[in-house]
Amino acid sequence: MTSLSKAPADPCGPEKLRGKAALRQWLLEGLPEASGTQQGPHGRPDESHKRHAWWRVMCLTGLDYFSTLGYQPAIAALAAGVLAPLATIVLVLVTLFGALPVYKRVARESPYGAGSIAMLANLLPRWWGKLFVLALLGFAATDFMITITLSAADATAHVIQNPFAPSFLHGQNVIITLVLIAALAAVFLRGFKEAISIAVVLVAVFLALNLVVIAVSLVHVVGSPLLTTDWWSALTTQHGNPVMVVAVALLVFPRLALGLSGFETGVAVMPQIKGHPTDTDENPEGRIKGAQRLLTTAAVIMSTFLITSSLATTILIPAAEFQPGGAANGRALAFLAHDLLGEGFGTAYDISTIAILWFAGASAMAGLLNLVPRYLPRFGMAPQWAAAVRPLVLVFAAIAVLITLIFKADVDAQGGAYATGVLVLITSAAIAVTLSAKRKRERKKAIGFGAVALVFMYTTVANSIERPDGLKIALLFILGIVVVSFISRLRRSFELRASYIRMDEAAMGFVAAVDEGTIRIISHDPKTRSAAAYRRKLSHAATVNGIGNPRDALFMEVIVDDSSDFETALEVRGITRHGYKILQVHASNVPNTIAAVLLHIRDATGLIPHIYFRWNEGNPITNMIKFVFIGEGEIAPVTREVLREAEPDLTRRPWVHVG
Repeated sequence: MTSLSKAPADPCGPEKLRGKAALRQWLLEGLPEASGTQQGPHGRPDESHKRHAWWRVMCLTGLDYFSTLGYQPAIAALAAGVLAPLATIVLVLVTLFGALPVYKRVARESPYGAGSIAMLANLLPRWWGKLFVLALLGFAATDFMITITLSAADATAHVIQNPFAPSFLHGQNVIITLVLIAALAAVFLRGFKEAISIAVVLVAVFLALNLVVIAVSLVHVVGSPLLTTDWWSALTTQHGNPVMVVAVALLVFPRLALGLSGFETGVAVMPQIKGHPTDTDENPEGRIKGAQRLLTTAAVIMSTFLITSSLATTILIPAAEFQPGGAANGRALAFLAHDLLGEGFGTAYDISTIAILWFAGASAMAGLLNLVPRYLPRFGMAPQWAAAVRPLVLVFAAIAVLITLIFKADVDAQGGAYATGVLVLITSAAIAVTLSAKRKRERKKAIGFGAVALVFMYTTVANSIERPDGLKIALLFILGIVVVSFISRLRRSFELRASYIRMDEAAMGFVAAVDEGTIRIISHDPKTRSAAAYRRKLSHAATVNGIGNPRDALFMEVIVDDSSDFETALEVRGITRHGYKILQVHASNVPNTIAAVLLHIRDATGLIPHIYFRWNEGNPITNMIKFVFIGEGEIAPVTREVLREAEPDLTRRPWVHVG
């Protein structure tokens, strides 16, 4: 406002400024308070929103999972040919006896929607754990982003290939897909409060129409035994004896991994599930059981649809129609709906498929908006605005536009990237529950989950070798996340990093008992705890800095636990050692913690505290690296800079003395 008063008169200026301010306020709506002002750590679930029965929430995750019926049978037939039904059976077995038990365990151990990534973050702390989480976030971003673009591209295919579609739409796949992505972004920019109610309707209609199409198709299969005989003859002729058929089906299975999508989304939406009245934050048993019912029911429904749809489409549709440019490419069930039930029913099926595929992008966008703010801002590896919804929506929409342009809205071309993201997330979940079971000494479960993890490792490696484009895209996402994360961490190095600060009774007593009305605190390294070390520090401060009565001086010790953490909750304890009063606090770094505690003392007492340091020895660049990665380094100047950034008013800023 000061710069505005000094600017030349301009009738449009204030309006423009107000417009920019209003736009900023709208974009950052819902942004959490700055570090150090919240009375609790970031990332706690919002307990104020309405919750729903598990079966309604299943429809939300089903937007991603069930919508794959729009393209999965066609992709399976294109990838596996006549083997598609057998490979699909393998997929179903892996789903029911591999992925489902894994994610039921994830739901129990991560009931607030953080998922398997949070489990691994807890099992693998410090910098290696953070880097591993960043890599998983790259694969998660691949999964969710490709869900948005692939679903929109397949919705476009259903639009264009409908017989009633205007002719000018033909060949405009990219433009139509971009319009669908823009519409999706617009929905999230406006607000996304009624997602579950819309999802219930879309999923119910879509599954009902698929049930009709598949039932009619199977009736045609039964009524045309010659078609079944031809399929079986082609299968045995091309692949030899039954043992070899099964073996080849196992090898082909990784290409069908798209049918495993939805499990990570299933645990991500757990906070939406209404639990039992007796649920507590520590033991939300009702919510956990609801999530497990959700996962089981969705897996059984989808497994049934996958097997029956694969069998019907493989037997009834000529193989040439699955090829690029064919009438069934990317839309096998829609092809049958038009062919067997007429253009009217087929168009209704197309409309339903277009709607659920477009809204599946909404489910994926919701997953991204759940994951990114949960990790990157909390790690200090994203700008603060990344915790707000609307800026992230714009970023994700821009990435989706770029992916669509690169792949030219081709469904088949994006299948490998989608499968890679899905498989890596499920593999990481299997590894997480294996490690968890091992830590809890559940030997049989650890062996079982370990076997599942090996299956998914094989599937992931096989998929990556056969379709390396998916791995390349995921690595680009990982590289982008890592580079942006570390640049952001460096830029945010001088922020206050306390999610909240609390001083115990002894600590408050120490700062309240000063005689001279000035709180004098001496920074001390907690590694040297001898009486002589405290005596030397006190003598130096008294001689060099003239602190007055040494008996009033306090010591502050910051014990660095995990320097890879960015934000931590600070609990300041008052202790006495060798007769000296000490404020002791555990944190992730020293200078930012000292600054946060000093400001808290100022606000609690109304007095401006003074902090006393000695200069550290060492190369400045080395000290800066130590500060970034181990939370130490040259403490005095960094503390002063953090205070300067946090408190621009010099008269209210705690004093920093160095000698």
